[in-house]
Amino acid sequence: MKRKTVGRHVLWFCLIRSLICHAELATTSNSVRANDNALVERVRSTWRAQDGETIEQITSKVSKVAQFVTQTWGVAEGVDRTEYVYLSWTRHHERASDEVYVITWKVASDGGIEVASTYAKPIELGWHAFALSLIAGEIADGERTANLHFLHDPANFNFVKTAQGKLGNLLRRGRCSIIEPVVVDYVPKPNENATDKGDMWRVLLLVNCNIPGPRYFTRNGVITFEKRARRDWEPQSFFAKRIAAFPPGSWFDRIEPDEHDALEKARKASANGPTNHDPSITP
Repeated sequence: MKRKTVGRHVLWFCLIRSLICHAELATTSNSVRANDNALVERVRSTWRAQDGETIEQITSKVSKVAQFVTQTWGVAEGVDRTEYVYLSWTRHHERASDEVYVITWKVASDGGIEVASTYAKPIELGWHAFALSLIAGEIADGERTANLHFLHDPANFNFVKTAQGKLGNLLRRGRCSIIEPVVVDYVPKPNENATDKGDMWRVLLLVNCNIPGPRYFTRNGVITFEKRARRDWEPQSFFAKRIAAFPPGSWFDRIEPDEHDALEKARKASANGPTNHDPSITP
C-alpha cells in the first residue's frame, strides 16, 4: 500500500522538532508500504543494546516499571532520503490521545542501525538505563505516580562498571541511599578532536552514605560517571573517583595532599545546597 506522503512529511517535522507528537500522526504507520514493513522488522530483529537485548525485550521490561505504553511502528524519510524507523509510545493508557512520544532509529545506506533520538540514547545501555531515564523525566514533568522505588534502588545502577565493581553494589556496600535528583541521559558534547566523538552517556546521583567522611560527601554527595562509545565508564566527580579507586566504606580513610583543593571545591559546592548542583559540574 502506498504511503501518504503528506503524513510522512508531517511526521518527519515532528521527529526533528520535538519528542512529543499528537496522536493522529501515529496513524501514518497504517499506510506504510511493504518495504517499510520489512525495514521495521529489520530494526526489531537485528538492533541490539550493548548488553545484547533486543528492543522487544527492553520495551517489555521498561513497561513494567515506567510509564511506557508502546503503540505503533512506522517509517519516516529524512530530507537527505535517509530512512528512519520509529516506535511511538505514550505514558498513560487512558490519555493515549493526548500525546505520543517517538523513539527513532537511523538506518544508514551501509546497513548500520543506530538510535537517532537523543533522549532515548540510554536505551543503548540496556533496559535499566532507559527505564531510569524515563522515570527521571516523569519526575521532572511532575508525574505524581513515578516509580521512585525503582529510581532509588542502587541495584538498578549496576550497568555502570568501575575498577572496584558495579556501581550499585558499591553503593549498597557503602551504605548509601540515592536521593533526588537522578540524571541518566546522553549529552551531545563538542570535542576538539575530530577523530573522537564528544557525545557521551552520563549518570549523576546525589547520595546519603552512612560512613565516616566529610559531611559534604556523606550527605548530598555528588556522584558523576560518564561513558563514551567503546570506552569504559569514567568517574568525573571527586566522590565518583574515590568510589572507583577504593573499597566501599574506606572511600575517605586517606586523603592525599594534592586532593585537598578538590575537597575544598566540593565543600563550597555543597554549601550552595543539593538543588543547585549543575550536572556539568564535577566537584
